[in-house]
Amino acid sequence: MALRREPTARQLRLATELRRLRDAAGLAAKEAAALLGVSPVQISHIESALAGVSEERLRRLAANYTCHDAELIDALVVMATERTLGWWEEYRGRLPAAYLDLAELEHHAVFRSDVAVIHVPGLLQTEDYSRTLFAYMNPEFPAAEVEHRVSHRMRRKVIIEGSDPIPYETVIHEAALRIRVAGRAATRAQLNRILEVSEARHVTVRVIPFALDDFAGAGSTMVHLGGPVPRLDTVVRDAPHGTAFLDGEAQLEHFRKLFRRVRDRSLEPEPSRDLIHQLAKEL
Repeated sequence: MALRREPTARQLRLATELRRLRDAAGLAAKEAAALLGVSPVQISHIESALAGVSEERLRRLAANYTCHDAELIDALVVMATERTLGWWEEYRGRLPAAYLDLAELEHHAVFRSDVAVIHVPGLLQTEDYSRTLFAYMNPEFPAAEVEHRVSHRMRRKVIIEGSDPIPYETVIHEAALRIRVAGRAATRAQLNRILEVSEARHVTVRVIPFALDDFAGAGSTMVHLGGPVPRLDTVVRDAPHGTAFLDGEAQLEHFRKLFRRVRDRSLEPEPSRDLIHQLAKEL
């Protein structure tokens, strides 16, 4: 079977978890290969996501690594054997791989939590807001390039607006609500859109007001995607070199605590809605 040229973030995560299980067992790749009856090269390809792994081999590896976490193993089996091509594949070759990876991770997530300080979260953006933002950040892009990004962002909303939505909680700083990314009328429409979405039972919107004293969390922007088990959570952050997908145990625990700190300082949902409504009336 041909090796993959560009593994997805989900495939890389599976490979990483298998390597972590082997390391925890204290086995070298050569020893793992001998237990499985394959060459060390095959183990290397599996652990670099260049090759897939069957359910039978994955379960044998987990047994050889003395992993007794049945929920984790079952979740890894699903990651290894699920072959459905999602809607995001329509954008392959038209958008950077990170865009597709994010959509795939969201598709498989059991919840999403995020903190937004400067811009309205992507899942809540209107087309006008998103289009203006992409065009400003990438002024050299032709119109068609911008539209690909807008279309992709709008379709990602299926995870909270589709027939089987996941729980979504977002904390938005008042700064993101006040900045007129796309003008007065578009900003009013954007605020009303947030109010509309926040009425859904599975959506929780909280606001950090400017009036809050002693808030040092302005650098807390993040997206936290829940995996089928906590170990398979992913934190997504924008970095200078592009989108970063963080999945180390210490990293995940750090951002879980950070999200709780920011959420605990925010307004409750009803006062948050009142503030957003007041901001919309001022426009």
